[in-house]
Amino acid sequence: MVVKVYISGISGNKEVKKRQQRVLLILDSKNIKYDVVDIAEPGSEEQKDFMQNNSTSLGATIGDPNPRHPLPPQIFNDDIYCGDYDQFDMANEIDEMDKFLKLETSGDNSKPETEHKMENGNAEISSNKEKPEENVEITENEVPNGESEIAQEEHQDNETAQES
Repeated sequence: MVVKVYISGISGNKEVKKRQQRVLLILDSKNIKYDVVDIAEPGSEEQKDFMQNNSTSLGATIGDPNPRHPLPPQIFNDDIYCGDYDQFDMANEIDEMDKFLKLETSGDNSKPETEHKMENGNAEISSNKEKPEENVEITENEVPNGESEIAQEEHQDNETAQES
């Protein structure tokens, strides 16, 4: 998947130019690979139409609060729309850029939602969504009241020894 930033290289709007520069600067600083698609270049009418037809946010600016068409920069991951400048900036502020850009996280250190564990030849599936107290392992020697047979025998032996 490739992040694509749709820009206009000949925009007369200073705010649009600053936004485009900021998006590219942030992506560079985070070492995120991207392709720039300049919708103002000759022969890029198809890319311009794609951006305008698939952008759900218009990228309103102070100078143009109600644009007729989506204003650059608009960000996509391949053909999947990610958002406009304001959404990009918010994702950067709350440190959710990978989520915003719909990037696959390769170094995800979080635990999977379910874990498969083998014990005594029996498979046990536990969910990490459960509270740790709710994970109860049952071994072969356990009886319904929670005490193992060995513990019950030791308890009975101790009572017998105390009676003598």
